[in-house]
Amino acid sequence: MSDHRKGDGSGVETFDARSPSRRRFLKTMGASSLAAATAPAWAQIAQASQAQSEPVEPRDDGAPAEGEQQVRLTVNGVEHTLNVKPNAVLLDVLRDRLELTGTKKGCDQGQCGACTLLVNDTAVNSCLSLAVSHDGDEITTIEGLASGDELHPVQAAFWEHDAYQCGYCTSGQIMSAVAILNDDNIGSDDASIREAMSGNICRCGAYKNILAAVQDARGRMEGAS
Repeated sequence: MSDHRKGDGSGVETFDARSPSRRRFLKTMGASSLAAATAPAWAQIAQASQAQSEPVEPRDDGAPAEGEQQVRLTVNGVEHTLNVKPNAVLLDVLRDRLELTGTKKGCDQGQCGACTLLVNDTAVNSCLSLAVSHDGDEITTIEGLASGDELHPVQAAFWEHDAYQCGYCTSGQIMSAVAILNDDNIGSDDASIREAMSGNICRCGAYKNILAAVQDARGRMEGAS
């Protein structure tokens, strides 16, 4: 951890806000729900920094058993054929079956936005969505935003502006921001962004930094287009 800390001469070690572990944290968001809910922010980041980004193999469950339904989900560009119960929630299928734990389970009532992901490029609260209703859909989670070692502009902006504290809501905040910035019907002013992001709750109160990150990402994305 020595490369993630710096001394100020006072004998107290402090963390470098631009360290690689924080960058990797935004890519993986892989700490478990329990760890993310109970551990200090830097403990989560350290845990996430241990995660290795391995290629995801397509999953095929074969013929469904009695009481199950077969669905085909293209998740982060990989097509999976899964057998699920009719009442299986999309969030649980992604976390428990595909082990994509970056999407967080928060209130489980569609109130906090921690579970936000993209379905056919539209932001969706995955805790309220049944997996069987997404047969044939393309789903993007936080794990699918980065291109190799290159962060998505929104992820990079969140890192630059330190737009998170405990990190639990961060993946949902980022996914909502991506959808908003790709929606021409949403205004570019601060008030419009605040309104559009109002479904994503940050209990740490990092809203000012989140807003700055979203607006910074807008400039990055417009400059790249």
